[in-house]
Amino acid sequence: MTAPDDDLAELPLHALSAAIQARRLSPVDLAEALLARIARLDPKLHAFTAVYGDETRLAAEAAEKAIRVGQSVGPLHGIPIALKDLVDLEGRITTGGSKVWKDRVSAVTATLARKLIAAGMIVIGKTHTVEFAMGGWGTNQHMGTPWNPWDPEVARTPGGSSSGSGVAVAARLAPCAIGTDTGGSVRLPASWCGIVGLKTTIGRISTYGVLPLAATLDTPGPMTRSVEDAAILFNLLQGPDPLDPLTLRRAPDDPMPSLRRGVAGLRLAVLAKSEREGLDAEVLAAYDASVEALARLGAAIVELPLPRRFADFAALTGRIIGAEGYSYVGDLVDRLDLPIDEAVRPRIWLGKGLAARDYLHALRDREAMKREFAAPLASVDALLTPTTATTAVPVAEVDQAGTPAIFTRMVNFLDLCALAVPNGFTRGGLPTSLHIVCKGYDEATALRIGWAYEQATDWQSRRPPLM
Repeated sequence: MTAPDDDLAELPLHALSAAIQARRLSPVDLAEALLARIARLDPKLHAFTAVYGDETRLAAEAAEKAIRVGQSVGPLHGIPIALKDLVDLEGRITTGGSKVWKDRVSAVTATLARKLIAAGMIVIGKTHTVEFAMGGWGTNQHMGTPWNPWDPEVARTPGGSSSGSGVAVAARLAPCAIGTDTGGSVRLPASWCGIVGLKTTIGRISTYGVLPLAATLDTPGPMTRSVEDAAILFNLLQGPDPLDPLTLRRAPDDPMPSLRRGVAGLRLAVLAKSEREGLDAEVLAAYDASVEALARLGAAIVELPLPRRFADFAALTGRIIGAEGYSYVGDLVDRLDLPIDEAVRPRIWLGKGLAARDYLHALRDREAMKREFAAPLASVDALLTPTTATTAVPVAEVDQAGTPAIFTRMVNFLDLCALAVPNGFTRGGLPTSLHIVCKGYDEATALRIGWAYEQATDWQSRRPPLM
């Protein structure tokens, strides 16, 4: 049985934009619909750490008045968005998923949040994250684990660390959200929650005002229900920021002109036979069907021998994350009297005993491996893999010593970009996901491939069986 707010909540970002700008939809009605849905469903889903209800209503009223008198600030004016609870908003609490920081008040506003607000978007609230963003399953011992909305009966992994953002978008509590990705933290929840997640190249979107985990790997990115929405938000958020020197490396690259060009003539590499071992059968079947669909659209499907296996990157990336993460929160993790997640503490401690020499060697090895992969990756437009090897698993069965980031960590380690898009459902109704990996700073191609695939399928139109 649907509630009155369901129809508005179902609309993707680009459709909301068109309706609001044409004055067919009031930002006030949209805000009320989403807030009502959050009030109805979030007590179970636990996606939000904070909901800014009064402020959302005031901002929606202001947006409606401005648009009515021809003072719209842009196509996203009046549309709510959720922020992962790593993103600082001056004067607001940002916990980073840690009970230790439950009263931490932000002293600054993140550059990405300033861009969203300047475009007229309304921050509807903050979403849950794994503590210190250190984990791919999406669990949080002390702050609570969001409920994956695709299984109303069994608590399943929402994916992490951007767990709340994934659940909020999938459950239609917000049309879009911001996550961060250090080893898969946008794409893992996108996969398990059946939504779109864009892992941007480092330096594309400013990390100023975003609580760090590993500065050499951290990348903010949009989480949406359509590829076009991800492209719209990426276009808004990318660009130089003097407060983040990494953003000064490359000029912005508008993905919109090439978004609808299709995949005819593109060379897409597929998973090596040796990498298919151990994958869930239904995940693999969905992946093969996706490859076939792209071939029918005119893409050339090729095999691409890679210098290393995906599994090789788990420990390599973990070493850098541990070292850099320990430099930020080691003083907290070392205090056994503080309520630190028992699964997170040992992950951060990976960096505790790492000598400076070993860390610097890891960075040098990373640069060498980038050069090693440059030639094979230059020969194709994208590499296709499943996003995750399995669908969401019951939280009670999670092996916290392991990681679901089998296919995702390579992307961060090699400074690439990638897009996760829904590509099927299991017989039990759980979503699967296609992982489109492209060269660094080539988000436009990843989005182009994702858009073409999305138009040829209808997976993104499915909705969770919410009660």
